[in-house]
Amino acid sequence: MAFAPLQGSTANVSDFPVRQLVREGQIAPQPLFPSALYSPIESERSTLNPPFASGADWIAGQFARWRGAKVPGRLITSAKSWLCHPAVDRTADILPWGGAPDVPKISPVRASALLLEHMRAAWNEAHSADPLEAQEVVVTVPASFDEVARSLTVNAVRQAGLEHFTLVEEPQAAFYHFSYRHQRDLTALLQDIRLVLIVDVGGGTTDLTLVQVAASPDGPMMKRIAVGDHLILGGDNMDNALARRVEEKLQGRKLSTAQWIQVVQAAREAKEALLGPDAPHDFKITIAGEGSKLLGSTVSAGLSREEVVALVLDGFFPQTSPDESPRTARVSGIQEMGLPYVSEPAITKHLAGFLAKHSRSAFEALGLPDDSPGLPRPDAILLNGGVFNSTALADRLVEAVSSWWPERAAIRRLEHENLDLAVARGAAYYGLVRHGRGRRISGGTAHSFYLGVVADKREEEASAISLIPRGMEEGDTIELKDRVFKLHVGRPVQFPIYTSTGDQVDRPGDIVRVPPEFSPLPPIQTVLKSSRERAERIPVYLKGKLTEIGTVELWCVATEGK
Repeated sequence: MAFAPLQGSTANVSDFPVRQLVREGQIAPQPLFPSALYSPIESERSTLNPPFASGADWIAGQFARWRGAKVPGRLITSAKSWLCHPAVDRTADILPWGGAPDVPKISPVRASALLLEHMRAAWNEAHSADPLEAQEVVVTVPASFDEVARSLTVNAVRQAGLEHFTLVEEPQAAFYHFSYRHQRDLTALLQDIRLVLIVDVGGGTTDLTLVQVAASPDGPMMKRIAVGDHLILGGDNMDNALARRVEEKLQGRKLSTAQWIQVVQAAREAKEALLGPDAPHDFKITIAGEGSKLLGSTVSAGLSREEVVALVLDGFFPQTSPDESPRTARVSGIQEMGLPYVSEPAITKHLAGFLAKHSRSAFEALGLPDDSPGLPRPDAILLNGGVFNSTALADRLVEAVSSWWPERAAIRRLEHENLDLAVARGAAYYGLVRHGRGRRISGGTAHSFYLGVVADKREEEASAISLIPRGMEEGDTIELKDRVFKLHVGRPVQFPIYTSTGDQVDRPGDIVRVPPEFSPLPPIQTVLKSSRERAERIPVYLKGKLTEIGTVELWCVATEGK
């Protein structure tokens, strides 16, 4: 969490450490608040004493992550990733996925709300005269979140008791943090930069964004021109890969779920140690046994720096050619864990695919013909996410991407001050920017929205009408009065909704075929009423609005006053 007072003439952003349970009997403010929830065992409840009442059934933060690693059936993590999981009912009580029988289940929306409730309580305890619900709150979301995930986030924020809020994309927040730190010299720093690639690799997801920079007499003008698809791929996948290597060294010993979680946690520590500065040659991992003979059943295995480099650098950040595309099929064995992890671990391949998909917009930003050969080369890269706390990983990614243009020097890296806190600080600064206290990144919605229609019953392919074009600004409304449709009323109807992040440019009102790259959203199903008793079809036109918080509202407006 971070905050910025609106009073005063200068922009000042401060961190807010979140008070939380760290260990049994130890409560303290911490700079990071892990998005983890733990349901305590009945015998633990009287001894833990979490700081806020909301911890009666679920404890949030550092203790939850630490204790949940030992009792994994009572732990919820990655609530944000669950919010964008299209194959489950995200409002149903499904978490913890595969949890213990005595653990109460909650929905991904409720899990997100509980985390926000804790943060609200921590703020209100420290600022009782200025409660969080009375402030202008900025909540960050992945740029790749679709309309459903954004709407569910809005529901979670409101469940947490907050009403005065807006959403900002996390890669944009990272760029806002860079702008905040360089308020005085931003023009000079971006003088020769026209296209910035933002690569955000966190614990569970990878988020890709392109920002165009243009010069003006008043300073640089910034516009977000493209975002990538949602990729459930990040530091957790790297830790799991290292844990598998440790398991292989145990000579066929079968690990229990609790032991596996121990190995994953230890693998994370090994990764950070062996890829960090002054790294040791190897890292020993000890796994506690189970049952009555704990000491005798304890086993150990080691990871060397060479193994970690091979698995993480070469597995997730390999040197690839610019025309190598990522695999798209999912691996069923990984899906058993619940979340739809991508099957292609090579982040560099996803980057190449992202640049190819958005080449037209990128070449235009660079002032080049949109049919230029090869991939568009960004002028600078901004890295974000805790994964890049490792200098080795950060250097490898920039090196791998730069190698796609061997005749050019390495791509310039825009340096961050703190990769763990940049998004929170940038979000607070964005709040000031909304009040005219800084330079705003324009770009509107990252997705185009289409409504499925029956254009011709003889056509076998699905058709859709372009409703909200990519780049439409928040608060804008579109009315398609020139296109009148027949709407069924008095009986159940379904409205298919599609989104696209591609460079395809369709004007509002255009009827298009639905290509495979369009992403279907859960359809709207309802029964519409009219003043007449019998079912009928009435003429309507479509009206769409992109709200201030980035969600879409849709109306069917009757043309005959019904």
